[in-house]
Amino acid sequence: MKNYNILVVEDEKEIADAIEIYLSNQGYNVFKGSNGIEGLKLIEENTIHMAIVDIMMPKMDGITFTMKLRENYTFPVIMLSAKSEEVDKIMGLNIGADDYVTKPFTPLELLARVNSHLRRYTKYMTIIQDSDKNQKEDKDTFVIGGLELNQSTKEVSVDGKIVKMTPIEFKILNLMMKNPGRVFSSEEIYERVWNENAVSTDTVMVHVRNIREKIEINPKNPKYLKVVWGVGYKIEKI
Repeated sequence: MKNYNILVVEDEKEIADAIEIYLSNQGYNVFKGSNGIEGLKLIEENTIHMAIVDIMMPKMDGITFTMKLRENYTFPVIMLSAKSEEVDKIMGLNIGADDYVTKPFTPLELLARVNSHLRRYTKYMTIIQDSDKNQKEDKDTFVIGGLELNQSTKEVSVDGKIVKMTPIEFKILNLMMKNPGRVFSSEEIYERVWNENAVSTDTVMVHVRNIREKIEINPKNPKYLKVVWGVGYKIEKI
């Protein structure tokens, strides 16, 4: 079981201590606060994966605490409520709580709710992290037909086969693949790749010829890296 951190915000010490015993026996780490203000401070200082929150508390009640928590955090919140607090219970669910347990409750009921919500939260976070990873990979990788350039790994491949590039060749190709269809003059390529004013652009022509030799099946009839006569070079949109 992952080492989850659970925050218990409860002003009745006996109840808070009992919940701590139940959760600790299941392998969870427990942090305790006696009101919403203490709870928010504990969240700022620790990585919390779930909060169990009483509605009626001094200084800051569970409703206010949950509203403030939801401004920055998405982890599950289980509210503890007495039967006489039905309206507060409904309000708690409306402002961001995920579930509620009515006092008095049994340890098994509370643990079942905790385990269930943590499973869902873990699955949700996995999906979010995978999505973020895929988006990052998409931003780092440029693909034109069978030509692929990865900025992170500094690799270029053609139809799945890695093509070795010098650092300058990679920078030139990277510049053009970021802007498919755009024509770059030799002067602009030189200034953006070498980061200095262009004096002689013959070296650009040499590097472009070398890149074409490496990425084109037939360099004399290029598919990707095209010359726009009298203007410059571009990577063709495919």
